[in-house]
Amino acid sequence: MTVNLETTYLGLKLQSPIVAAACPTNSSLPTLKRLEAAGCGAAVLPSLFEEQIEYEEAAFGSLHEFGSDSFAEAASYFPELDSYNTGPDDYLRLVELSARQVSMPIIGSLNGVTSGGWTRYAKKIEEAGAAALELNMYYLPTDPDIDGAQVEANYLELVNEVSSSLSIPLAVKIGPFFSAPANFAKKLVEAGASGLVLFNRFMQPDIDLDTMQVDPQLVLSTSAEMRLPLRWIAILHGRVNTSLAATSGIHSGSDVLKLLLAGADVTMLAAVLLKNGPQYVATLLDQLKELLHEHSYTAVSQLKGSMSHKHCPNPAEFERSNYMKALTSYSSDLI
Repeated sequence: MTVNLETTYLGLKLQSPIVAAACPTNSSLPTLKRLEAAGCGAAVLPSLFEEQIEYEEAAFGSLHEFGSDSFAEAASYFPELDSYNTGPDDYLRLVELSARQVSMPIIGSLNGVTSGGWTRYAKKIEEAGAAALELNMYYLPTDPDIDGAQVEANYLELVNEVSSSLSIPLAVKIGPFFSAPANFAKKLVEAGASGLVLFNRFMQPDIDLDTMQVDPQLVLSTSAEMRLPLRWIAILHGRVNTSLAATSGIHSGSDVLKLLLAGADVTMLAAVLLKNGPQYVATLLDQLKELLHEHSYTAVSQLKGSMSHKHCPNPAEFERSNYMKALTSYSSDLI
């Protein structure tokens, strides 16, 4: 039985629901070609940071140290200066070159949290040939005088500013820690987001007791982390008019299928590709095809969102019921 893996994300037709998430390895054209050959539907280039645009090479030494404590894409996988697209001009050349030499859609990525002149690079990325842009809003509000409403307002202002400058689709990548994520998702779409990427993985730093210093090392995801985007994609599918991308904890064909059933248009991978290489996309797609065949599906479009909250008459009660069931049914041989 032939299985059609095509999907649509941000209005773009993709050959498969697997997308290479933004990470430093995607700055290599040979890697992008290997991802495409393995069946990847699209690739998000590594982020161009607000700080890189504002300070460029003059402040990059201090930025490297600052970024490793702040940004999930940086940390231990942030490459050395001579192997990274350190300046905006180099980044735009990467976009232009990859868009010209790779057939799958190339998605640019901007990582920033404040309004300012750096946002003009959204248009420059579009002009360089990107099929879409991902705005990665990695921000941890640590000031006790800033409330949740102000944080949301800052996000919405930035999304509106960037989206209004573009004619290509804009995806917004956010973290999960908002007081009312469903409502905020709706506001992001109203502000101009064509898609939402759920979720950004925040750094969880440790303390090195030998050096008595903060240890900013990035720990790669596990499949268990997939459940957070799984829940919220299931909640949002069909209730917010936007594309949905799942990221964090996707390591197998089973993970991909679960997220598609919940309502994801695509699943974005980073950790599993860093561990196994670009060719592993083909393995995941083979696993996905086998699972679809087992469940008598002939196309991704046939199953997408079939297990979302859209098909539940009262999602809040459903969540509450599952919460109670999980707690009351747990048992252990030790108690």
